[in-house]
Amino acid sequence: MRAVEIQEYGGPEVLRVVEAEAPAPGAGQVSIDVAYAGVNFADLKARADGYRVPALPFVPGLEVSGRVRALGAGVTGLAVGQEVAALTQGGAYADVAVADAVTVFPLPPGVDLRTGATLPTVLPTAYALIHTVGRLQPGETVLVQGAAGGVGTVLGQLASAAGAGAVHGVVSSAAKAEYAREHGYDEVFVTSSTATPSASFAKEVREATDGRGVDLALDPVGGETLRASLDSLAPFGRLVSFGNASGAQPWQVGQPDLYPLALSVSGFSILTLAQTSPAELRTLTERAFQTVVDGVVSLPVTAEFALPDAAEAHRLMETRTSTGKLLLRAHGADGATDLA
Repeated sequence: MRAVEIQEYGGPEVLRVVEAEAPAPGAGQVSIDVAYAGVNFADLKARADGYRVPALPFVPGLEVSGRVRALGAGVTGLAVGQEVAALTQGGAYADVAVADAVTVFPLPPGVDLRTGATLPTVLPTAYALIHTVGRLQPGETVLVQGAAGGVGTVLGQLASAAGAGAVHGVVSSAAKAEYAREHGYDEVFVTSSTATPSASFAKEVREATDGRGVDLALDPVGGETLRASLDSLAPFGRLVSFGNASGAQPWQVGQPDLYPLALSVSGFSILTLAQTSPAELRTLTERAFQTVVDGVVSLPVTAEFALPDAAEAHRLMETRTSTGKLLLRAHGADGATDLA
């Protein structure tokens, strides 16, 4: 089979296509003939900085869709040939991937393999941010950083469907702002590359909410952007951190930040939840997938690359001009299951 390996850290050019033996599932695991693999920002951090990489060489990729190839010992409720989506701990950039059975989900009726690849990381993350961690109530206002990305696209739709009073987004370009408005956002702020985060959106958020601020802020960026998101909160507001795309040092919040307006701060990581509480992740994911079946959410695939072109997908994502979801297409997209 083909796999895309990181053999050294660096730019997209370090992604190398190699021939490898198809992995077999261990106890409690499932191997999958990959149809599509999702491309996530965490993959770029793995390639560049070793984020969640246990050792080199390493095959990146956190989510796939495809058909069950083989079942490991003790696995029940799945069948060889069944179409599934799966969250992996790496290894998705390949024609065959292995995942723990608890993070393998049968595709709901009417959801094809291409759509299925967009679901495992983005959809449960967005669902948790709105409903489980963020606990959005009807009439409350929301602020989302990265509103035109994969998670941001789903967040706008879920917040709108949950009855948010207003859904505000922050993006980096006018084109992304237009895209976000098509996916549930009422108002979108475009940050300036020369302005500090607080100067480029916190003041605008206050003006848009008549000085009150928002009830829920969702931040995958970290650093100064996280601080500006906190500064955008209304009394009793909640901030949820779900990433550190800025690469800034971990930020700390204390009583002086929270007491004046009775604010709260929480965090979410789907990859960590998969390790610490897979049963909770499964429940969350099943609820999230239902929103696609019900037509509440759709996540456009805005670019698709053949598996050997993974470097091009990374280059596109690094430009920060992409919207929606990027996918890699593997042999399983054509129904092939005879990989060595």
